Amino acid sequence: MSDKSGLTLIAVLTGVAIGAGVGILFAPEKGSKTRVKIKDGYKDAKKDLKSKYDNLSEEMKDKLAVAKTDLEGTYGELVSNMSSKTEDVISFLETKLADLKEQNARLQKK
Repeated sequence: MSDKSGLTLIAVLTGVAIGAGVGILFAPEKGSKTRVKIKDGYKDAKKDLKSKYDNLSEEMKDKLAVAKTDLEGTYGELVSNMSSKTEDVISFLETKLADLKEQNARLQKK
């Protein structure tokens, strides 16, 4: 998304520069009127770029919020699964320990 935004920004700035240059070269009006038009065009382009930047910034904030929520959910599931697995491992080890104690007791009697 940022690659497209960067290219759009470059395209807009290039368009503004070319438009201003062509406007100056072929201006049928006085220089003062031409400068006002260029200034207004610059302000419009600046406002448009700021709007695009604000929209992109808001979109990125929304995506980061969603990613954070997804990550927190995944982390919670992982912790829950690990807790369950840990209990299974402990139960298995306790069973094996009991079996070994029983075997040891039988060997001690012989």
